Amino acid sequence: MRTYTIIWLGQLVSTIGSYMTEFAIKVLAWEMTEKATALTLMELFSLLSGIFTTLIAGTIVDHWNRKVLIVLGDTVAILTTVIVVWLYFSHHLQVWHFYIAEIVTGAFSEIQELAYSTSTAMMVPKHHYTRASSMNSALHYGSVIIAPALAGVLYPSLGLGGIGLIDIATFGVAILTILSVAIPQVERSPQPTSAPTHQLAEALYGFRYLLLHRGLLMLLAVTLLFSFAHEVGGALYAPMLLARSGNNTTILGSISAAAGLGGMLGAAILIAGKGSEQRMQGLLLAMVGVGVSKSVFGWGQSLLTWMPAQFASSLSFPLLSSCDTAIWWSKVSPKVQGRVFAARSLIVHLSSILAVLVAGPLADHFFEPAMRPGGSLVSLGGWLFGTTSGSGMALLYSLASLCMVLVGMGGLMVRSIRNAEVLIPDHDVPV
Repeated sequence: MRTYTIIWLGQLVSTIGSYMTEFAIKVLAWEMTEKATALTLMELFSLLSGIFTTLIAGTIVDHWNRKVLIVLGDTVAILTTVIVVWLYFSHHLQVWHFYIAEIVTGAFSEIQELAYSTSTAMMVPKHHYTRASSMNSALHYGSVIIAPALAGVLYPSLGLGGIGLIDIATFGVAILTILSVAIPQVERSPQPTSAPTHQLAEALYGFRYLLLHRGLLMLLAVTLLFSFAHEVGGALYAPMLLARSGNNTTILGSISAAAGLGGMLGAAILIAGKGSEQRMQGLLLAMVGVGVSKSVFGWGQSLLTWMPAQFASSLSFPLLSSCDTAIWWSKVSPKVQGRVFAARSLIVHLSSILAVLVAGPLADHFFEPAMRPGGSLVSLGGWLFGTTSGSGMALLYSLASLCMVLVGMGGLMVRSIRNAEVLIPDHDVPV
């Protein structure tokens, strides 16, 4: 685990910087527009560029040097951040610049994430898959503890420009750690020819693989349903909190810190232990836990509710993501993980795009007006969610969260889903 841990530490530093910049961009975009759609469009453009890249990303990852691809992703992110910072200091920065930045970074980050994930399966012993995936969760939640809270404090004085400069420095740390270690490479098959038919076959290989493996397809379907509901709520998270707190960035940062603490604790439990032996059941139970916690979060109107609900939600997430990732690492051969994971990622991205397209307009044009005094939904939810700015987004957020609960409970009730991991053979077990 030594090589993986070194890379993990570099990625931790870089992710803190990236999350700080992401936080500052969301706050600035909200200040410029005060529309949920503006924030959801950034997510939409990132997902759209990721979709087009994913069509070839799997083939690239399975045939190219994965270490180079990881460094390339960080390099493009540095250059993009430099341009955004320059526009900010020159007073030319506009909201549409964020959309362009999301398109560029979204395209290359898709390749980088695939290269990182498939490399992890080569670096880490099989019996440590759940632990390694938990470390990835700890990376995310550790950054969530530090980055938003720090950015919330620094933003009033440094603005996006100063926070962006910090982000640039952290990217440098990540690149240095990757260059300092040797990343195992899978035995690559011959480079694909330039013939269009062959290129198309390579791009579609992952989809054919999923269609031939019913158990993995069923796992993907469950994950897809949960992800759609989660992304609807995720698109509303920042604008909902900013609207209900009077644009208080400190509150937004504090809640993010609570999420980080919950996630770190959940990840630490998994890292210290052996992980869940019944990973599919652990995945489904975690979905229920996340959905219940987020439902309570949507009802809240103050930190007294938001912080413990967010903590509880994030406490369940490392179990969910670790079980899911470990199952895929175990069931799919490293030689084809790039193409299979790319197909899986493309399908999830399409679901996320649909969720983002639905969330912003629904919040701005239906739920928000309907939850204002005299609105059509006040009699239904006004007593619980209030009738102030953000109440409509809170109602939609809670409805999406209840859908997450239903997905997890439904999976636990269906035997073929509950026992899916047992029914799918590991990639290195003869069948």
